[in-house]
Amino acid sequence: MHSSVMDPKKLADTFQRLVRIDSISKEEGQLVRILRPMLDDLGAETIVDHAGERIGGQTGNLIARFSGNRDVAPMLLSAHMDTVEPGRGIQPVCKDGIFFSDGATILGADDKSAIAVLLEILRVLVTRDLPHGPIDLVLTICEEIGLLGAKHLDFGHLRARFGYVLDSRDTEAVVIRAPSANRFDIVVHGRAAHAGAAPESGINAIALAAQAIAALDVGRIDAETTCNIGLIDGGIATNIVPDRVSVTGEARSHSDEKLQRLTRRITEAFENTVDAHRSEPGDGLPRAEIHVSEQFARTDVADDHPVVLLARRAASNLGRNMATRSTGGGADANIFFQNGIITGVLGTGPLDIHTVRESIALADMVRAAELVMEIIRLHAEA
Repeated sequence: MHSSVMDPKKLADTFQRLVRIDSISKEEGQLVRILRPMLDDLGAETIVDHAGERIGGQTGNLIARFSGNRDVAPMLLSAHMDTVEPGRGIQPVCKDGIFFSDGATILGADDKSAIAVLLEILRVLVTRDLPHGPIDLVLTICEEIGLLGAKHLDFGHLRARFGYVLDSRDTEAVVIRAPSANRFDIVVHGRAAHAGAAPESGINAIALAAQAIAALDVGRIDAETTCNIGLIDGGIATNIVPDRVSVTGEARSHSDEKLQRLTRRITEAFENTVDAHRSEPGDGLPRAEIHVSEQFARTDVADDHPVVLLARRAASNLGRNMATRSTGGGADANIFFQNGIITGVLGTGPLDIHTVRESIALADMVRAAELVMEIIRLHAEA
């Protein structure tokens, strides 16, 4: 077992160095310029794909292929490089083995803790020539704004058909089920009029949208399914009947059938509301423009898939538990899964992500590193 070879101080130093590099979504260029030579120095073949050009970012995804020293199936290891706002000028602070920001920004442990863990693992594997199979390391861009890096990843560069994304909290669980999600963008068109002088000649788009929304269930629909209205934008003045409002939201479910039903219910609520208020023959108002797009498809990895069994065996060798979990969130793993790469999601321990209270314990990062090291070792011996 190689759990003892991970140097916590090196891991801490790497993590602190990474979080100090600004990498807001679409602005990961500087991080790639620092990471790529580090991976080249470890003997990887590195590629930056064209995803950035496709989505208007500074850089593409960073792919590093390690040849390995054992003849086993290639393994995917992945994390995302981008962070959310407020994420500029992050100053990490360490108190009693726990990292925080200085309170003005997020910490960026989501997902720089994972990048630090993977870099240190690869450094140890290569410098000590420990047994490992071929590894495809994929560091994605723009995960936080809709998994855009993974969606535009050039999968032709990847050899692996299974692996792990490090982008979760729990260091003793592998996430193997995540929902499908649909986004809906709806514009309700009414008719403008003076709100005081001639309100009856107007059609209030905001009132119609409100009526449609009131007919919907939002929040948790059932154990597998959720719905959220996230953005509303409309109107220009209090004395004008608003002729336009846009409503944006999402629906998620672990059941594709339930997701289709819920999406249909949402679109029908808006269609029925505007239909009921349309006068004949008229000018076709009010009307609703409805656009539904798939954000990501669900993942569902069997409990007895080698991805799960390998993680369980590795945890057991380290004297730990390894639960399987479902999540309500999407991750790059959803996109890998859609592209035929069976992917479990492992945790590195961050708490309160996406807030200025975000923190992570160095001990949890070490635990994550030890687990992945042991997974790699077991797989190399397979």
